[in-house]
Amino acid sequence: MAKDDAFTDDQKHCLKKSFSSYRQNTSSIADTTQLSMSTTSYDRASEIKAFDETKAGVKGLVDAGITEVPRFFIHPTETIISDSTTELQIPVIDMKDVNTRKKEIVEKVKEASETIGFFKVANHGVPNKVMDEMLDAIKRFMDDDDEGEKKKYYSRDNDRKVMFNCNYDLYSSPAANWRDTLIFRMAPDPPEKEEVPCAFREIVFDYSFHMKKLGEVLLELLSEALGLKPDHLKEMECAHGIVAACHYYPPCPEPHLAIGTSKHSDPGFFTILLQDKSISGLQMLHNNKWVDVPPSPGCLVINIADLLQLISNDKLKTVEHRVLASKEGPRLSVACLFLNQYSPSRVYGPIMELLANGSAPIYREVVIDEFNKHYNTKRPDGMSALDHFKL
Repeated sequence: MAKDDAFTDDQKHCLKKSFSSYRQNTSSIADTTQLSMSTTSYDRASEIKAFDETKAGVKGLVDAGITEVPRFFIHPTETIISDSTTELQIPVIDMKDVNTRKKEIVEKVKEASETIGFFKVANHGVPNKVMDEMLDAIKRFMDDDDEGEKKKYYSRDNDRKVMFNCNYDLYSSPAANWRDTLIFRMAPDPPEKEEVPCAFREIVFDYSFHMKKLGEVLLELLSEALGLKPDHLKEMECAHGIVAACHYYPPCPEPHLAIGTSKHSDPGFFTILLQDKSISGLQMLHNNKWVDVPPSPGCLVINIADLLQLISNDKLKTVEHRVLASKEGPRLSVACLFLNQYSPSRVYGPIMELLANGSAPIYREVVIDEFNKHYNTKRPDGMSALDHFKL
C-alpha cells in the first residue's frame, strides 16, 4: 500500500472538510475551546474518529501531504509559548566505577533528585550499539510501507503487551499530541517473541535487559540517597513493572499550533529516557520556567516520577515535562517507565523509616489501582495527581 493511501477517500474528505472549516472561520491563532463553541460546523468527534480509524497515526497525516494541523491537535497559545530559562543546566552524573565511587555518586543523585528531579547519566553500562539499534527499530517500524503489518498492532486495549496508537487519551484530551507511540510491556510478564514487530524482535529484549539492570543500580543509589538500605526500594517492588514507550514525532507543518507531548509528570517511580541524537524538544519545568533538556551523546535522562515523591514523603521531587513540536523530524525517543501497575492491590505510602525522626506523613497510603485511576483522570492544568492523596 502506498503511503499516501493510508486514508480512504471518505476519511480524507472528512478531515479536509474540517481543516477548511477551521481556516475559513479564523485568521488568527485562537483558544481552541472558544473556537469549538463559535464554529458550529466543526464536528470534532467525527474528525477524531475518522483519523483514528485510519490506524496510520500522525505519520499518516504527514505522508498524506497535509500542510495544516488538524484542529483537534491545536493547543491554546499560552500552553506552547511560555517562560523559559537557560540559567539551569541539567546535571550529568558520571557512573563510571559506580561501586568504588558510590558515596560521591549517591550525593550527586541525592542533590539532583531533591532539587530538580531530572539528571543525565553517562557511562551507565548500556552499550551505544544497543541504544542506536533501539532508535533504528522505531524508525523502521514507523517507516514500514506495509501498512497492514503496522496496523495489526494498532489498538486501545491497555491489556495488550504490544500496542501501537496515536495518543492513548485521543478521545478525552482537550487537544491531541503530535506523536505516535509503540508500547511494550516488558516486565513482569514480557511478550512472546512472536508478539513483537519484526523490527524489534531482537533488540527490544536486549534493550529491556540493560534497562532493568540499570534501573536496579539507580534504585540502589536512590535508596542510599534517602538514607535507606541499598535494596530498600527494590524490595518495595519499585522495578516490578517496566513499560517501554517508543515515541515517534513526525515533522509538524505548524509547530506554533501543536505540541509533541503536553505537560505531565510520570505516574511510576522513575523513568529512563533515551533521546534522539540530534533533534531537541524535551523541556522540564523548574520554578515555573521551561528548561531545555538537549540530547547528550551517550547519555540517558533520568526523571523522578510521582510515586517516588509520595513514598519518599516529598524528599525526592517529581517533575513536569513536555516535548515541543518541530518542523524537523522525525524525532525518536524511548521512555522506560519503572512502575508497579501490575500489582493493583499493592499499597504504597510514605516509607516508615523516613518518618522515624518524627516527620509527619504528607500523603496517605494509596492502593496502586486507585492511584492509576486517579492519574488517568483529567485535572485542571497545573494540578498534580499527588494533590489528591495529601493528608
